Amino acid sequence: MKPFRIRGLLPLLTGVLLGFGLALGGAVLAGLTPAGLNASALLAPPAPPPGLPPEDARVLAEILERVKREYVEPVSDRQLMDNAVRGMLAELDPHSQFLNPREYEEIRINTSGTYTGIGLELQPGDGRVGVVTPIEGTPAYRAGIKAGDAILTIDGEPVDHANVSQAILRMRGPAGSHVALTVARDGQAEPLAFNLERSAVDVHSVRSRLLDDGYGYVRISQFSDTTAKDLRHEIAVLNRSTSGGIRGLVLDLRDNPGGVLDAAVDVADSFLDAGLIVTASGRTRDATFRHDAAQGDLLAGAPLVILVNGGSASASEIVAGALQAHRRATIVGTRTFGKGSVQTVMPLSGGRAIKLTTSRYFTPSGASIQGHGITPDVELASGDAEAGLQQAARLLGAGPLLQTRAN
Repeated sequence: MKPFRIRGLLPLLTGVLLGFGLALGGAVLAGLTPAGLNASALLAPPAPPPGLPPEDARVLAEILERVKREYVEPVSDRQLMDNAVRGMLAELDPHSQFLNPREYEEIRINTSGTYTGIGLELQPGDGRVGVVTPIEGTPAYRAGIKAGDAILTIDGEPVDHANVSQAILRMRGPAGSHVALTVARDGQAEPLAFNLERSAVDVHSVRSRLLDDGYGYVRISQFSDTTAKDLRHEIAVLNRSTSGGIRGLVLDLRDNPGGVLDAAVDVADSFLDAGLIVTASGRTRDATFRHDAAQGDLLAGAPLVILVNGGSASASEIVAGALQAHRRATIVGTRTFGKGSVQTVMPLSGGRAIKLTTSRYFTPSGASIQGHGITPDVELASGDAEAGLQQAARLLGAGPLLQTRAN
């Protein structure tokens, strides 16, 4: 069961979204309203909604007719209907939303962690679209595109640095198709040209490194279906990389907007031997649930510090809230975003869907973080990434860190 589900006219896998905006798979997750998502049970087709009262139906028909006949420009029935549904959902709360086929596909990509493209993570800055990193093993990585490069054109068309999402969509396409890029690189007088063949790309949301002998750092950028598996892999790598295994870990959830609820539950469970992780309450049976931890702590009780900030939302807050409540981790940073609601994605015909708030979730103490967030155990006056990491290292007992690079 998750904060964001998927259901529809035909039985479909549910997918519950937690604190997960329309983040862009394989790209920067920037400035988007936190929401969330998961995948679990098969649901039967929903019952048809009751009809509108005759008077309300008459008013709606009158408005549609007036707009179609008298608006300054022609408007299609499809556009009017889509706009009406968008307005209806937008007035409910900031997270309920109508999804057109492209937006719905983005959510499916981000929760599955797989898409078809060339494997670049991008972000805007300094009037350009910069490469954060090429994902290892992807067409972009094999072709030699590097972190710090700037994308100038895609298939001969200039890239709009103010619309990174459009650039990302243009680089996606069917496996086996080609996309041409020109790239600016520091130290190169002329742009570099690349012709890349698209293929399946696996997006891994977990990265790790050693901070000091015996002390590890793990960064989770968002919660997808592969996050818990990737976390276990990264901690295993860290354990093999240091004599005697990991004696302490920094888990960085800063600017993590959330994602799949089940992934958040699994991550919290990875550091707990027992106890309540999260509960949720809604109007339907499926919207009310609880998750408890099973025995098995990946760190065998070793100290854990979690870094958070105002961009840590929803699924991130479930992890931080659960581990804080059980005194399993020390939370360091600034107050989190405060999104304590669950959205369910319900597919519609024509590849469209709605994202609807269906329940609220609560920490093990019974508190709702909606609008309040998680208050850190150690609050930092500054949101500086380096200061947060140094503070976390001191709490673990590690020595001063050199060349830390928080990401």
